[in-house]
Amino acid sequence: VEKIKMADDVDLEEIARMTAGLAGADLANIVNEAALLAGRKNKTHVEQKDFFEAVERAIAGLEKKSLRINPREKKIVAYHESGHALIAETTEGAKKVSKVSIVPRGLAALGYTLNTPEENKYLMQKHELVAEVDVLLGGRAAEEVFIKEISTGAGNDLERATDIVKAMVGIYGMSDVAGLMVLEKQRNTFLQGGTTKEYSSKTAEKVDEFVKNFLDERYKHVVQRLKDYNGAIEKMVEKLFETETIEGKTVVEIIRTYEEEHGLPSLLTKHEEANDDINEAIDKEEKKKKGEGTEEKKEDDANRES
Repeated sequence: VEKIKMADDVDLEEIARMTAGLAGADLANIVNEAALLAGRKNKTHVEQKDFFEAVERAIAGLEKKSLRINPREKKIVAYHESGHALIAETTEGAKKVSKVSIVPRGLAALGYTLNTPEENKYLMQKHELVAEVDVLLGGRAAEEVFIKEISTGAGNDLERATDIVKAMVGIYGMSDVAGLMVLEKQRNTFLQGGTTKEYSSKTAEKVDEFVKNFLDERYKHVVQRLKDYNGAIEKMVEKLFETETIEGKTVVEIIRTYEEEHGLPSLLTKHEEANDDINEAIDKEEKKKKGEGTEEKKEDDANRES
């Protein structure tokens, strides 16, 4: 980053949140891509929107505005992505929404919702995994609730949701199926790579039953949430048809307005407060460590003087 000229509007903290979890090589590519994008537009400095576009290219692929999808499919995609976005912003432990788009990108995506964590994380708690499952199910649920028919667009979402629940059962001991016994050994990093199964066919049946029931239960919860916020979903879809892309702050504004107009207890506020509580706890811990470090230094100085 130090090697490029950045505009005054560049917010490195926001970019860091958007790229949390990416490898160093990916980050270097994003910086280079942002510089190239700025250069193609004859800019003297790299702006925040150049970084945003570079991040989106890295995560979702290149825009394919030349790919024309028919109005029916565009409608399905708009509801699908709005479903993801609403569940993300009203679920404690879910990643925040940075952007929702119905512009095709990459090899297969006809639309996408860009979710970013508030900070770099190396561990996930159970409620955060459940939240991720809910968000993944939000797209299919929105199709069922608003289109009255499901499409093939949720295939990858369902696969990822299933993998998360299986990992909760077989690797992380987050169910009563096997208790603390590990059923699958992971061959790679967190929720990536393959696993080796080490359990009987009888246990496999119990795992399958648990995974199915768990997903069914979460799906019912997500469907009800979308029905409760149907007007907010419709507003998001309307905005997407107008501009094709909406920012996370617009999603928040739509949800907040809907809650206020209908006298709903703000799930959005709870979500924000939960993240604030986490950040406050982290700040306190960091201050505590700094304080301990200062006391240790004073003690060392005193020992040297004596």
